[in-house]
Amino acid sequence: MDFAFTEEQEQLRRTVREFAEGEIAPHVMEWDEVSHFPSEIIPQLAAMGLLGVIFPEQYGGAGLGYIEYVIAIEELSRVDGSVGITVAAHNSLCTNHIYKAGTEAQRKRYVTPLAQGAKLGCWSLTEPEAGSDAGGTRTVAERTSDGYLLNGAKTFTTNGHYADVCVAMAVTDKSKGSHGISAFIIEKGTPGFKPGKKENKLGLRASDTSEVVFSDCRVPAENLLGQEGDGFVNSLQILDGGRISIAALALGMAQGAYEAAAKYAKQRKQFGRAISEFQAIQFKLADMATQIDAARLLTYRAAWMADQAAKDGSSRYTTQSCMAKLYAAEVAVRVANEAVQVFGGYGFVKDYPAEKYYRDVKLCTIGEGTSEIQRMVIARQILGKK
Repeated sequence: MDFAFTEEQEQLRRTVREFAEGEIAPHVMEWDEVSHFPSEIIPQLAAMGLLGVIFPEQYGGAGLGYIEYVIAIEELSRVDGSVGITVAAHNSLCTNHIYKAGTEAQRKRYVTPLAQGAKLGCWSLTEPEAGSDAGGTRTVAERTSDGYLLNGAKTFTTNGHYADVCVAMAVTDKSKGSHGISAFIIEKGTPGFKPGKKENKLGLRASDTSEVVFSDCRVPAENLLGQEGDGFVNSLQILDGGRISIAALALGMAQGAYEAAAKYAKQRKQFGRAISEFQAIQFKLADMATQIDAARLLTYRAAWMADQAAKDGSSRYTTQSCMAKLYAAEVAVRVANEAVQVFGGYGFVKDYPAEKYYRDVKLCTIGEGTSEIQRMVIARQILGKK
């Protein structure tokens, strides 16, 4: 058992941290205030290999694993969760679905430019009436002589307005329930496909979250992703990796909130001394640090298992990814809450970073399956239920 990172992994952490602190940190509040999607840094993220971390070099990726991927998402999110989730949705959802379920022709056509960062991806599963019950999808794909005709709408799609490639789920056989849902690859500019309403959000405001709409959208047969009827099943497999992304996102934001609180506690003076000298504040910081460390161990264990699964092609890590996501997300909420408390009145104003972390982290208990869904999946796994 080895808990040490390699020198290459430590170098990656330093590189991403320096980039985040130098290129992202100065703009965080500006982007948040106006809900600005930071398109200007996408080429830099691509140049660093962060838009293709987990994909082989033959498809334009960095050829690294989930350990390195978690490092990257954690360090980006430590500074700004909006950038972290933008990179995460592109990697572990859209591009990974095509890489895992796609044909060799689809990998070459789509994974390569996505992994290189020449194109940005989004992944559309959720609908207004199909949230936690993703099997209740209503978007329909009707078979035609040369492909499919899609009609319907998706919501809560990260990168929806800016993506060049969208992976979306639609019903191809209503009689088969969740086994009648298929996945499709839709390119930007396809007639009948367009982004819809952009959501005005509580947090992560610099990430783009929007509807995507299909209105008599014709998709060629070769853009069916995986086997017809396997879209929902494949989505659950993709979510195993996606939940590790959210755990890393939560971990990074929790770390950022904790560091801000610890720094402030050393500077802020009350009753003639720094508040870090008071036991009440010390205990808060001790609990925050301990919980973050526990979340980190769960998250990196899940990442390690994902890498092992990629090597042997058979191992599943559903339980571990759900545990990491559940715990890291709820820890992040607690840590951000305590960070606001350490800042006191200043934690409630935008001149200090605590309030933004507080707003941003809540998404982690909702996205990629709510905390309630994580508990349900974990329970089923440990009880051996289908």
